Amino acid sequence: MAQPDIGLLTGQQRSNWIRLRTMILLRWVAIVGQLVALTVAQRMYGLQLELGLCYLAVGVSVIGNLIAIFVFPENKRLTERENLLMVLFDLLQLGFLLFLTGGLNNPFALLMLGPVTISAAVLTTRSTVLVAATAIVIVTVLSEYHLPLRTEQGYLLRIPDLFVFGNWIALVIAICFIGLYSRRVTSEIHSMSDALSATQQALSREQKLTDLGGVVAAAAHELGTPLATIKLTSAELIEELEHMPELRDDAALIREQADRCRDILRDMGRAGKDDLHLRQAPLMTVVQEAAEPHTHRGKLVEYTHDPDAGDEIDQPAILRQPEIIHGLRNLVQNAVDFARSTVWIEAHWTADIITLRIMDDGRGFPPQLLGRIGDPFVRRRKTTTDRQERPEYEGMGLGLFIAKTLLERSGAELTFANGTDPYSTSTSTAHHLGAIVEVTWPRGKVDARVGENALPQRANEQFRI
Repeated sequence: MAQPDIGLLTGQQRSNWIRLRTMILLRWVAIVGQLVALTVAQRMYGLQLELGLCYLAVGVSVIGNLIAIFVFPENKRLTERENLLMVLFDLLQLGFLLFLTGGLNNPFALLMLGPVTISAAVLTTRSTVLVAATAIVIVTVLSEYHLPLRTEQGYLLRIPDLFVFGNWIALVIAICFIGLYSRRVTSEIHSMSDALSATQQALSREQKLTDLGGVVAAAAHELGTPLATIKLTSAELIEELEHMPELRDDAALIREQADRCRDILRDMGRAGKDDLHLRQAPLMTVVQEAAEPHTHRGKLVEYTHDPDAGDEIDQPAILRQPEIIHGLRNLVQNAVDFARSTVWIEAHWTADIITLRIMDDGRGFPPQLLGRIGDPFVRRRKTTTDRQERPEYEGMGLGLFIAKTLLERSGAELTFANGTDPYSTSTSTAHHLGAIVEVTWPRGKVDARVGENALPQRANEQFRI
């Protein structure tokens, strides 16, 4: 079964979400803060600043904002390159102001982290590295070259060289750490958002198929009566037109086509019944329904249940939920994809739990990824052997995530393990188990005969003649 067809979003696509007016507003806030800081430093503390150059740096930002407001439409969204240029401009403007106001002796040097954090959150990795490298270069230059701060009396304001060096080290570490931290967290959030969108699409598709089956069943039921009438009428016409061969043949053709329509609707009705009692089915029936699309792909799929679980009569009936069917189907697909020849699906049930184990005789899960299985977009790089054995397979790393998410939504708990060492050179497949996926439900969550899932039943009424 194909993976959901979604447009997975790259960092460059996400950077296009940012409106120009948002960046303009943030820059206005920075401009106001810079003007307040310059005014307070001069009026309250009497610092001797190069006010002409300082106001020139702030004025450039003001002019840039005004041009952006009057030239571009209000709903303008920035491209990746435009976002990068905006962030670099703000970084260089702030660096120039710090150069005029003491360099790393100025406590506002901490604001160099702002543009780096923004780029890590919205831009691509390449752009983030460029911004971070630019910030480190600026900080390094400011540690050696800057205009000193002087008081009104001409005293030089500076901190010891050891503290300047400490500030430089702290800023460089903060730029690298905060940039990497922001990038990592943002990537995780975006990956989860994309994966959940794919999961919702998969569930929506399965739900639509289920709903379509109900419509087909209803249509088959409603059309049954008029078709029966057509068949009865055509049979009477055949008898009455015995001496008119041409008309009799037409009537026979009508009856033949009515029979054909009946057969078609009967098949459609069987495939699409949505009767209340058919919303439940025996456990192994649901499992076989989920696995059916992958049972004709050249791999043997065997169904078994634990002898201790009871006879077929005691087999639990579970809800035929789209989440369960689609989730199990993805697990079976994964097992068939990687199996050498055989996939085993084993069921076990007790009074409290229902358990399914899906096992294959492949190489198992990669040990280095075993703890991360079920996370979105987890896939290992294809080796030469993989390309030779499975050249047609190009997964997105979403299949197991979708299966895990949907089955957990139905109340299940999933466990992933390997039956044997995946690097074993043994060629025996009789007892060789590769990947093992165990799905466990509390029986009350999916059993269609107990609790809130039980179908409504009425007491038998005595038939009166």
